[in-house]
Amino acid sequence: MSLWFVSAAILPDMLRETEISPFRQAALSSSVQIGFVIGALTSAMLGLADRFDPRRVFAVSAIGAGLINIILLFASPGGFLALSARVATGALLAGVYPVGMKIVVGWGDKDRGFLVGILVGALTLGSASPHLIALAGGSDWRFTVTVASVAAILAGISCLFISLGPLHSIAPRFSPKVIISAWTNKRIRLAYAGYLGHMWELYAMWAWIAAATAVSYSSSLPLPEAEWLSKITAFVAIGAGGIACIFAGKAADRIGKADVTIIAMALSGTAAIATAMTFGGPVWLTFVIVVIWGIAIIPDSAQFSAIVADASPADQVGSLMTLQTALGFALTFVTVQATPYLASVFGWPTIIAGLAIGPAFGIVAMARLRSMA
Repeated sequence: MSLWFVSAAILPDMLRETEISPFRQAALSSSVQIGFVIGALTSAMLGLADRFDPRRVFAVSAIGAGLINIILLFASPGGFLALSARVATGALLAGVYPVGMKIVVGWGDKDRGFLVGILVGALTLGSASPHLIALAGGSDWRFTVTVASVAAILAGISCLFISLGPLHSIAPRFSPKVIISAWTNKRIRLAYAGYLGHMWELYAMWAWIAAATAVSYSSSLPLPEAEWLSKITAFVAIGAGGIACIFAGKAADRIGKADVTIIAMALSGTAAIATAMTFGGPVWLTFVIVVIWGIAIIPDSAQFSAIVADASPADQVGSLMTLQTALGFALTFVTVQATPYLASVFGWPTIIAGLAIGPAFGIVAMARLRSMA
C-alpha cells in the first residue's frame, strides 16, 4: 500500500523540478481512487476474490502495481502517462486491499474485529510509509518511487507463501445476489452508509494533511522547515492510526463493532474541527491535534468491513467487501480531487471543518445498526 500516496509525498519535490497545474496535482492522488473503483467494481462483478485463490490474485495485483508505478520515473510529472499509471496502480490495488481482507476473515469469526483491525493497521502504515521514505530520500523524489515499487513487488511475492484459513470459502461462479444483498440486507446497507461517512473524511485527510499542515506551519516557520515538518506530521498521524486499529479491533470483539465505529467517528469529527480552529496557530498544538485526528480517523474502517463480513453469506464475503470499498473510493475520488481546489477558494480551515460532516452522517447510520442488535 506504499504505492497509494507516493504522489502526495513527493509532490513538493516534483514542483521544484517542474510546473504542474493545480488540477493535475490533485489528479495524481485522485486518479488512484478512480482506478481503485474501476478495479474493485470489476473484481466484485467477476467475483475474483471468491472464485480464485486470493493469494494469487493478491500477488499478481501487488507485483503488477509495483511495476506500473516505476513508470513515474520516466513519465513527465503530471502528464497523461503519469496519470494513466496512477489509474492503473489504483485498479491493481483493488486486488490487494479487499483481497487481503478476504484472506484474513477466513481465519476466524469470533475475533474477526481484531483480525481485520490488524490488516487495516498494516494498510495504514503502508499508506503512511511514502512520507517517511520521502524524508529519507531528501529532495530526490525518484528514490521514493523506486523504494515503494520494490516494496509492493516483494509484498506480492511474499503473499504466495501464506496459508488460507479454515473458514475460507470459494464461490463457483458470480451471482447477481451479491449486488442485491448489498441493498436488501439492512445490516449490510447501514454498514455501507456508515462506511461512506467515514470515507468522506478519511482519504481527503490522508492525501492532503501534509499540504495543509505545511501551510499552517509556514505562518510560524520558514517554508523549507514547514514542509519538512509537514512530512513528519503526515507520517506520524497516519502511522499512529495504524497502530490504533489493532487495539480498536480488540475492543470491537468485546464491546461491539458498531460501538467502536461510533466512538471513532465522534473523536475524528471533533479532531477535524479542532484542527480547523488551531490552523495557523502554535505549531506544537496543531501537530498534536492532527496526530490525534490521525489516530481516531482509521480504526472504524476495519470494523465496517468486519460488520459486512459478519452479515454476509460465506461465499459472498469477498465480493460484498469489494463492492463496499468500490463505493467508498468512488466518493473519495470527488473529495480528494475537490479538497485542494476548495481550500484555495475558502481556505484550509473551512474545508478541514467540512470533513466532519462525514463522521456525523456515519454515526447516525451506525446508531441505527446498533439498535438492531
